Amino acid sequence: MPGPAFLVGERVALHTVEEADEAFLHEHRNRARFRDPMGEFAPLTAEDVTAYRSEVVRGDDGVTLLICVDGDPVGLCFLFDEDPRRGVAEVGYWLVPDAEGHGYATAAVRLLCGYAFDERALHRITARVYEGNDASSRLLERVGFTQEGRLREDSVRDGRRRDTLRYGLLAHEWTATDDPTGEG
Repeated sequence: MPGPAFLVGERVALHTVEEADEAFLHEHRNRARFRDPMGEFAPLTAEDVTAYRSEVVRGDDGVTLLICVDGDPVGLCFLFDEDPRRGVAEVGYWLVPDAEGHGYATAAVRLLCGYAFDERALHRITARVYEGNDASSRLLERVGFTQEGRLREDSVRDGRRRDTLRYGLLAHEWTATDDPTGEG
């Protein structure tokens, strides 16, 4: 059962990650469809997920929240590698297969970006997408991110080298694209 709602939009709510959510994380983070785009290759044990929740989710370099629809978790979104001095963090996200195609990830990323710029006073949010993950590239562009670069042959997926695309969104660009409902 997800913890309390931390950010609430029209389509999704972002909830704190609690111990009871570890089974959800364990099940989905071990699926190849999540490992590959996130650049993870080793299997995660239940103990690994517990460590992830205590070290990363509760860590001090960002924020990790469950994406929930009608109170049920459908994915995860996170700001990480936050550097408060520079005002920079990276955003990441994933959804369970049944939740894809409904705009939930777009709504969640919009809520998280609004929080990052408005409450955490960040200046810049970055994201990376592995070549071939066109849905993620389109999501970032809908939110207002700009592709800023390509790291050639930076990752391996399905046994072959692929490029990593780098995206960025600046605070002053966000105000022009902000959609507080998370709908657009």
